[in-house]
Amino acid sequence: MKKYIVLPFVCLAFWGCSGQKTLTDVPLKMIDQVDFSHVRIQDDFWSPRLNRHISATLPVCIDQIENQTGRMQNFVNAAKGEGEHSGIFFDDSDVYKALEGIAYSLINNPNPELEKKADEWIDNIAAAQQLDGYINTFYTLTGLDRRWKNMDKHEMYCAGHMIEAAVAYYQATGKRKLLDVSVRMADHMMELFGPGKRHWVPGHEEIELALVKLYQTTNQPKYLDFANWLLEERGHGHGSKGNEGKWDPSYYQDVIPVRDLTDISGHAVRCMYLYCGMADVAALKKDTGYIAALDRLWDDVVLRNMYVTGGIGSSKHNEGFTEDYDLPNLDAYCETCASVGMVYWNQRMNQLTGDSKYVDVLERSMYNGALAGVSLAGDRFFYVNPLESNGDHHRQAWYGCACCPSQISRFLPSIGNYVYGTSDKALWVNLYMGNTTRIMSDGQEITLKQETDYPWDGEVRLSVVTERPFKKELRIRIPGWCKNYILSVNDNQVNVPVDKGYAVLKDWKSGDRIVLKMDMPIEVVSADPRVKQDIGKRAVQRGPLVYCLEETDNSSDFDNIALTPSVSFEVKDDPRKLGGIKSIDAVSGNQKMSFIPYYAWDNREAGKMKVWIDYKE
Repeated sequence: MKKYIVLPFVCLAFWGCSGQKTLTDVPLKMIDQVDFSHVRIQDDFWSPRLNRHISATLPVCIDQIENQTGRMQNFVNAAKGEGEHSGIFFDDSDVYKALEGIAYSLINNPNPELEKKADEWIDNIAAAQQLDGYINTFYTLTGLDRRWKNMDKHEMYCAGHMIEAAVAYYQATGKRKLLDVSVRMADHMMELFGPGKRHWVPGHEEIELALVKLYQTTNQPKYLDFANWLLEERGHGHGSKGNEGKWDPSYYQDVIPVRDLTDISGHAVRCMYLYCGMADVAALKKDTGYIAALDRLWDDVVLRNMYVTGGIGSSKHNEGFTEDYDLPNLDAYCETCASVGMVYWNQRMNQLTGDSKYVDVLERSMYNGALAGVSLAGDRFFYVNPLESNGDHHRQAWYGCACCPSQISRFLPSIGNYVYGTSDKALWVNLYMGNTTRIMSDGQEITLKQETDYPWDGEVRLSVVTERPFKKELRIRIPGWCKNYILSVNDNQVNVPVDKGYAVLKDWKSGDRIVLKMDMPIEVVSADPRVKQDIGKRAVQRGPLVYCLEETDNSSDFDNIALTPSVSFEVKDDPRKLGGIKSIDAVSGNQKMSFIPYYAWDNREAGKMKVWIDYKE
């Protein structure tokens, strides 16, 4: 049965969000993602963005790392054992994330010159590693005697991003030079920390999920065990910044043991990486206590602390959270990295449960909070994603703290990870974008083809071709925003059961033409009344996209624009506007207004913007 709950931003339909679970009812990981390396995206919405990732985003990252900042020079200096360290103490991580983005690009778009560039970087990185396996250019160049004393200096965070890059590059090329560097660094850490050794609480989580990837790549259980140990270190008073300041347990998610967590706190991105690590370890260790904690945390994040854009982390002060329902618009922080983190975490939750409510949030964060983080040209980036602007907030080519540009560089080429899943009994269709996918399942090759104009149109045409009869269900996600839909097979409408937001199609055969037609009306939505900043306001959305007003389209009396109950809307095709969009024209009283997708704002002349619009009864 479809159930409705109240979110901080709006009343929306989700599937099966309510109800109590006992620990014995909580499933462990039931869905495996179809890796993006098998997903060939041919889509009018996503293909141009993936092309610009190659032509613009990666070149910007490479230029900044090599020429405009000292990030690569830090590795060169560290290898020589001389010279200064430039930038921030965690700048190594930007190199690793950009390298991960290069690796992902190479998987589906081989490029000898780009691969040569990556090899040059890896040579510099490997040369900077110490004899004991330690690698971190900040401490190598400022004093190795100071390492491993301040838990907030991101040593394990940087190591985690190196591991992720190493795994990605090994998968892309078969080259294991960086993987060997990562193994030596992981072994170095495990010589110092672990049961019966020194305590350690990473101030910025990330190493935990990376160690799981290292375990899955090397088949060495010690790395999974170390990830689990690091998670269990939290909440026992072990956190410390040495003699460099006071440790704030709330900011660092260190107040109580992680399996006892009920509420999100502190830094938003750190929380996302923590929850991803917990989900990964829970799945492999069959730890239902972690899963129960993640269920509680998800409710707290999504029902009380998430913006309509899928962004999280409202406060600039701590790049994170204050109190429930505190969701300012002009001062919203909503770091791009946190929205990407929401995609990572919610996919894991979907894999654990088979519940589409997590993909609903994943999709909202991806199309709005994360996608706004990069310009339409692919060469400028938002760190902060407010829901209102006075015309003075703009994307930049780079930042002193450049975690968001490098995050986007690794996220975009891997979006194919979130489209499909497989399990013992089913193939899962989670997201809608044009693609052709070939996977192995039950010993045979399966070809899935999807054609659609999503997110502009709600019709999806799907075909599945198998080598021989195939008995698995097709589970086709019905998004939470979708109130009405028609599912047909070979032009015949079918009525099938819906389980946790998935239409379950059991009676199908190879080559059938499966069509999902989803109504995609314009919705005027209201915030939870406890969100005081949105009292008397409304937002506009259509399908997965949240819309906003920009002053450049609404120059007449922008500050006094208001929606009324009698407002009328019209969806308008604008193929030449903002890379090709469907805008929304509205007439409310005597006012006319034009809405654009939130992800597309700040790509033209400077001006004011707002998502939440005054509403007059």
